[in-house]
Amino acid sequence: MSQEFTTGLPSARQVQNLIRDKKTVEVKLLTGDLITGRVIWQDPHCICVEAGEQEIHQIWKQGIGFLKYR
Repeated sequence: MSQEFTTGLPSARQVQNLIRDKKTVEVKLLTGDLITGRVIWQDPHCICVEAGEQEIHQIWKQGIGFLKYR
């Protein structure tokens, strides 16, 4: 089943701005883990966070507690 990505939603636009501006974010997962890095892409189900030169995290959106940025 294909789910269309709705870029008109405020949350999707905000993440796109974070990608464009290369802002550092903190992603707090429902497991309690904290990942800090840059969001490099998003789709309807996941975001991808680059936390270091060779550390890439593909995170299911349903597992995110919150996303914090400055």
